[in-house]
Amino acid sequence: MASVTELIGQSVWDANGVWVGFVVDIRVIKHKGELQQSHTVYGLVVSSRRAPLMLGLTRDRDGGSTWFSQMVARIVYAGCTFVPWDNVHDYTQGEVHIDVLRKELNRV
Repeated sequence: MASVTELIGQSVWDANGVWVGFVVDIRVIKHKGELQQSHTVYGLVVSSRRAPLMLGLTRDRDGGSTWFSQMVARIVYAGCTFVPWDNVHDYTQGEVHIDVLRKELNRV
């Protein structure tokens, strides 16, 4: 899998070759209780505006969020699209290609 720094900023294209936006954040699930803490990617947050400041803006060091962070997230992520990781077809050539249409994706 590509590292987070490689995915952030990549263009996302749908099944018909329509541009969806740029990857601005990656949603992960933490696996606690293991010897080495690991994470599983479950989706990408995509925006038509480049906003690298979004990465980690709404989460604290432990992955939690305060009421203020949740309020900021509603503003910052307004208009963003969530792409489930299961729909990512290819991400190896500096672009992310998904196997669904843009109109089928959910807004954040």
